[in-house]
Amino acid sequence: MNKPVKLASKEKVAAALDTPTDLSQEGVDKISAAMNTILADTFALYLKTKNFHWHVSGPHFRDLHLMFDEQGTEILGTTDEIAERVRKIGGTTLRSIGQIGKLQTLEDNDEAFVPAIDMLRELMNDNKKVVKAMREAHEIADKYDDTATASLLENFIDAAEKRVWFLFEASRAQGDNAR
Repeated sequence: MNKPVKLASKEKVAAALDTPTDLSQEGVDKISAAMNTILADTFALYLKTKNFHWHVSGPHFRDLHLMFDEQGTEILGTTDEIAERVRKIGGTTLRSIGQIGKLQTLEDNDEAFVPAIDMLRELMNDNKKVVKAMREAHEIADKYDDTATASLLENFIDAAEKRVWFLFEASRAQGDNAR
């Protein structure tokens, strides 16, 4: 069944940013909202991962420093794809650090010192929260027949689950069962 191509609502998107899509306006709005929250959390997770990369200490410094750096690079690498997906379907995306702060669901960590084991647990749990949000966004994308967003999320879920696995195993190496 061919759906008519519909432009995003002129009331929500400036005419110059209007993007043609065959998704309903309700679908665009709900998918965009879910993806923008994921994007805000992705930026928050990136910054926390880099914070821990810069401030990790202890006997496993080198391994954790490198793992946090690799994970931070991977996390940052997803931001453009998430934001561009929102634009492709006719939505708008984040414009500022302030907007990230309003939308993020992950808690910041501004502590002067965080033990390595706590860093591992916190990042593991934050990645699990992001996976949960991605699964929920996948359900929304499925509801509105947005297979491209669903497919993108599937790849990002797999990558985040890998980060959870690595963080869990590294926490075990610290002599603690982080389950």
